[in-house]
Amino acid sequence: MDKCLEIEKSIITTFRKQIWAKFVKAIVEYDMIQENDKIAVCISGGKDSSLLAKCFQELKKHGKNNFELEFLVMDPGYNEFNKQKIVDNCSTLNIPVHFFETDIFNRVAKITDSPCYLCARMRRGYLYENAKKMGCNKIALGHHFDDVIETIVMGMLFGGQYQTMMPKLKSTSHPGMELIRPLYLIRESDVINWEKSNDLEFIKCACRFTEDCAIDENDSEKSKRKQVKNLLNELRKKDPIIDKNIFKSSENVNINTVLGYKIDGKKINFLDNY
Repeated sequence: MDKCLEIEKSIITTFRKQIWAKFVKAIVEYDMIQENDKIAVCISGGKDSSLLAKCFQELKKHGKNNFELEFLVMDPGYNEFNKQKIVDNCSTLNIPVHFFETDIFNRVAKITDSPCYLCARMRRGYLYENAKKMGCNKIALGHHFDDVIETIVMGMLFGGQYQTMMPKLKSTSHPGMELIRPLYLIRESDVINWEKSNDLEFIKCACRFTEDCAIDENDSEKSKRKQVKNLLNELRKKDPIIDKNIFKSSENVNINTVLGYKIDGKKINFLDNY
């Protein structure tokens, strides 16, 4: 059997429970796709976005075919090895991608204060712009369940706030555009198992400045995320459902028992309605 066909089959057979069912559940539960949507699936070259692309292709074949897809790869300044790796993997996976180039890595090279945050914002802006040019009304990103709970914990420990990574949201800078995260309920470990099971190898770190994927302790954002990953790993040893509880906490916020909250940019103190 052709390797691509084997990979596609594994999503709906071997990993049906861990990946396919959760992918479909997230789309249905969070109402991510509407009639006549045109979705730009954004591929970074990593395992998550590559799996996302294949899941969408399977959905077109086995689900409701009421939407269109484009597969978008932004080159923020990859080295030649990483760029060729993306090209080769997309060819193996039979993903018809559209490449476009930017100079993001050059522009953030001299930034010392939160370069990762700035880079992420710039990348998303370029993705919105190019997706819109292609007639898309949505972009799909490959963030998974672990990204969600890590974001919640990072916000509390390092940001002094409670917030989560939403399954979908409307763009405030590009009217009419929306972002969706269909891997929202899928565990990273299952993505890794899918990658290994199919003998695939994706780029692990797209950033030019951390190409060996080592964590630079001077990079506060990467260092903090690493700390949170380590903390969660330790907590899992004592409580295997700690991840689910963190996730569920974002669905069960009791406004009557918090000191304050924000809504539409306005801060509300509990004394305002005491």
